[in-house]
Amino acid sequence: MIDLRYIEEKPEEVKARLKRKNWEFDPTPILSLLKERRTLLQEVEASKAEQNRLSSLVPIKKKAGEDVKSIFEEVKSLGAANKAKEERLRAVENEIKSLVEVLPNLPDEDLAAGGKEDNEPFYKWGTPRVFDRSKMKDHVELAESLGLIDYKRAAKISGSGTWIYTGLGARLEWALINYFVSSHLADGYEMILPPHILNYESGYTAGQFPKFKDEVFWLEGSEPRKFILPTAETALVNVYRNEILSHKDLPKKFFAYTPCYRKEAGSYRTEERGMIRGYQFNKVEMVQYTEDDKSDVAFDELVKKAQRLIEGLGLAYQIDKLAAGDCSHSMARTYDIEVYIPSMGIYKEVSSVSNARDYQARRGMIRYRDENGKIHFCHTLNGSGLATSRVFPALLEENQQPDGSVVIPEALRPFMGGLELITPLK
Repeated sequence: MIDLRYIEEKPEEVKARLKRKNWEFDPTPILSLLKERRTLLQEVEASKAEQNRLSSLVPIKKKAGEDVKSIFEEVKSLGAANKAKEERLRAVENEIKSLVEVLPNLPDEDLAAGGKEDNEPFYKWGTPRVFDRSKMKDHVELAESLGLIDYKRAAKISGSGTWIYTGLGARLEWALINYFVSSHLADGYEMILPPHILNYESGYTAGQFPKFKDEVFWLEGSEPRKFILPTAETALVNVYRNEILSHKDLPKKFFAYTPCYRKEAGSYRTEERGMIRGYQFNKVEMVQYTEDDKSDVAFDELVKKAQRLIEGLGLAYQIDKLAAGDCSHSMARTYDIEVYIPSMGIYKEVSSVSNARDYQARRGMIRYRDENGKIHFCHTLNGSGLATSRVFPALLEENQQPDGSVVIPEALRPFMGGLELITPLK
């Protein structure tokens, strides 16, 4: 959530920064409500002070033998007027909240304005293999010929946008997850296995609700209403909701493995066949909580961690600095790390590393106390480390051999029982 004080002090700056995120913002209604709230607060406090002053006169008047009926009547009258003002104050605060909670995070100043078309690729690693298109197989063909994925039976038991890992395919997927997990453990991150069913407050703190509440799968009949997590980030950024940490405890570095469930998956574009886009996919997610002046360092660390994972698999990739309008609703800054998919001839995202700054922490009241005892909002960051449903296709296509087999990257072999090659089914 954007700091109300910042909106009040620099409304035109907020308006301009949100416009770079393709968001039209008129600060007038919020400024008007903030002014009314300030007036009401002053009037309520002044009225309470007067009620207290009058009440303190009662024993004095009684001791002097004077009539106190008029004082009680005035106190009663002030109380009635105050009750009406307090009700209006609550209504004003709710109106302010409803206007502010839907606003996206302010983009960092150095991001390009605009949307996806304005993203800036700024780093490439590795050289994508060049294939004779008439002889190469895409990941769907490879997965089926090698007996790794069963799309038809997945569609039968679930529907489109799903798949079943079978045999060595299931083992390869699990090897990827183990490779990611072992790397994060070696870097000192704490592993967490969070619940997959979350409450509304978790989606609200993450910044997905209320605006994007229709993009998740809700559990029918649950009370209070609950949803299935779209990413482990949604759970991890809520671990310290409504808590105050010590600066000595920061940074907190977590990672979690979960399946992810997303309604947005059904893109039906022909190039997004197979595992490129689905309703359910596996991901290992990294999250950090930092002090408010340490999140830029944490951001760079998360980007480098994602890079090392991909380089360890030998996959060609690039990094995109997202334009303001392509950053997600809750994020001030995002870099996408994208692997090359030979059959598509393009790079596809396997990791997004983002800095929410204090946006999520304000929504979830996640704070820390500095060395002087002052309370600050934490900064929260997240990064995929990594999403397997894009890595798996790139791995198959980049490592395919003329005979239809696929070489297993060295980094995964310890998790595959030493297996080096996956050969076609006979």
